[in-house]
Amino acid sequence: VQLQASGGGLVQAGSSLRLSCAASGHTFSRHYMAWFRQAPDKEREFVATISYGHNTIYTDSVKGRFTISRDKAKNSVYLQMNSLKPEDTAVYYCAAGQPILSQSSSESSYSYWGQGTQVTVSS
Repeated sequence: VQLQASGGGLVQAGSSLRLSCAASGHTFSRHYMAWFRQAPDKEREFVATISYGHNTIYTDSVKGRFTISRDKAKNSVYLQMNSLKPEDTAVYYCAAGQPILSQSSSESSYSYWGQGTQVTVSS
């Protein structure tokens, strides 16, 4: 089972990026999925989660700027990031939870993790 995150890069403040996470080796259509991020010298933190019913939850700092979505046919989850700020700089990780109609912002609820993609936002 593998989660492959991609789409990171170096952008200026105010720009947009779209992260993708492609899953292989298992079908995650009924699992809740999420994005977390880890900035330098900080703990990994929750960013957004989406249930298999497409319900979404966001951390306060990204509400109105980020959108999580999924394509079950492609076994993928996405994070559209608009109006990026320097404080969004981090390694972004996608994660997959359990095959239940639920969501979670807790790292311990997720069993599968991608390798991370670097997002750097310059001021």
